[in-house]
Amino acid sequence: MSSSNGTPPIDGNQANGLDAAEKPRLTEEEKKQNHIASEQKRRQAIREGFDRLCELVPGLEGMGRSEGIVLQRTVEFMRTQLEERRELINRIEGAGGAVDDELKKELLYEQESIKRNAARVNGKGKGR
Repeated sequence: MSSSNGTPPIDGNQANGLDAAEKPRLTEEEKKQNHIASEQKRRQAIREGFDRLCELVPGLEGMGRSEGIVLQRTVEFMRTQLEERRELINRIEGAGGAVDDELKKELLYEQESIKRNAARVNGKGKGR
């Protein structure tokens, strides 16, 4: 539909300076509420992650928790698991069995990764 002068009609959004494809801008209050909702969602995801760690790591079930303690015990648990895996590989090979080289490479990589990250956390790594 054209107006009598040959230009297309103007809808309400165009009259307000908005193209038809543009959405109306959020108010400051809407932006604030969106930010609050996003932050609550992020915090909930972190809480759920810590809850999951508490379920998986022995000794953390049912404890009131400090996130620092949960992380510390998780790292200790991972180190123990890696050490046990290394000992199993040694026992298998000591008994004449074969262990896939890829498994040994993964173990070595994981152990080195933990050492690097521990050094960084303790202030001994790069950038500190």
